[in-house]
Amino acid sequence: MTGGGPHSPRPAEAVRIAAGVGAWRKAAVTIYLRDAAVLALSEFPDELTDGLIFSRYLPLVGESSGVVCAQRSAPWLREIGRAPVSFREIDDEELATLALENHYLIRF
Repeated sequence: MTGGGPHSPRPAEAVRIAAGVGAWRKAAVTIYLRDAAVLALSEFPDELTDGLIFSRYLPLVGESSGVVCAQRSAPWLREIGRAPVSFREIDDEELATLALENHYLIRF
């Protein structure tokens, strides 16, 4: 998921969809947050558009063996406080490797 800023509903909808797919346990789900989308990891996501979706669905990704990754160089990472879910910071090279290792890639 990329950008959109705190006023875009796109990151929240993408997290909701990813959590739903992961709940089937038929596919391993990895969420990658880039640019302002890393704000989904905020300690207080309810301040974002559709922020309650992040509180509800991001933990479900981890519960279904999914992985949450965030752009290592995103300046917004300094603003998230204590993230309510564990996540892995990766750079662009690691993102490219991750994309090659997966069968499907959906960009929001």
